[in-house]
Amino acid sequence: MLNASLANADERKTVRPYPALRIAPHVWAIHGPLGSPTVENQGFMNNPAWVETANSVVVIDPGSSLYAGRMVVDQIRQHTRKPISHVFNTHVHGDHWLGNQAMLEENPNAHILAHPLMIAEAKATAADEWLAQMSKVTDGYTDGTQAVIPAQAVDNDITLTIGGLTFHILAPPKAHSGTDIMIHLREEGVLFAGDNVLSGRIARMDDATFRGNINACNVALASGARIILPGHGPTGGVETIITFRTLLTTLYETTRRYYSEGIEAYEAKPRVKQALAPFQGWVEFERNIGKQIELAYLEAEQADFE
Repeated sequence: MLNASLANADERKTVRPYPALRIAPHVWAIHGPLGSPTVENQGFMNNPAWVETANSVVVIDPGSSLYAGRMVVDQIRQHTRKPISHVFNTHVHGDHWLGNQAMLEENPNAHILAHPLMIAEAKATAADEWLAQMSKVTDGYTDGTQAVIPAQAVDNDITLTIGGLTFHILAPPKAHSGTDIMIHLREEGVLFAGDNVLSGRIARMDDATFRGNINACNVALASGARIILPGHGPTGGVETIITFRTLLTTLYETTRRYYSEGIEAYEAKPRVKQALAPFQGWVEFERNIGKQIELAYLEAEQADFE
């Protein structure tokens, strides 16, 4: 249950507005900043989106806080007065779903859906950890946000028809977070990829597997979607998936080759970075690439025992 006093506090406090771009006849997306959550971006960094069906609005990943979620609602209300009936959360990382609170503030009867493992992890520790992290990196800007955990589980190959449109759930395992869903809006050929696909930004792989995320890219390509909304970065076509898969494949396979040759991770790092030259302009490349190579080494080592 939402705490009523918190729900009413700072009632119209929102993050600064970001424009909504129509990416398909019934689909709009808000493209957030590509960096990490900070004081400057008020913790907002993902790509919230919504679908206007015949009689309601379906929201995907409403952002990182109550105040980001309110901004999303404000953008929706510039286009339609239809009620928000459903909210999909693509995975457990709070920059995508802590805006759920604003969705229930707008419509307490909205259905919030996510992968069953996302729900379990959020209930266990992830919700509290993400609330604390967002507060810390924004110097308390997001305080007042409550973790509204999804109540309805959806898993791979489930299809929902909402307002005459078909939402097909794809949930390849062990991908970006191990709790991921992608949503294919079949009639319009749009794939809401979550963080299984990024563009222009290096992914956080701490909870991921490279092989699982590469497989998720293959699943995304096989969906037949032609308009791809990544979890972070600009909307694109299938080339968005292919480019991100190339990054992951190059990083993992190059690292695995050096591992198999007995070369230590610290020695391999400059060589792997050279192989990734086309991606060195991506946001947070220098900050994250060393950690990514270490994680790829660990995964290559684990693969030897499978």
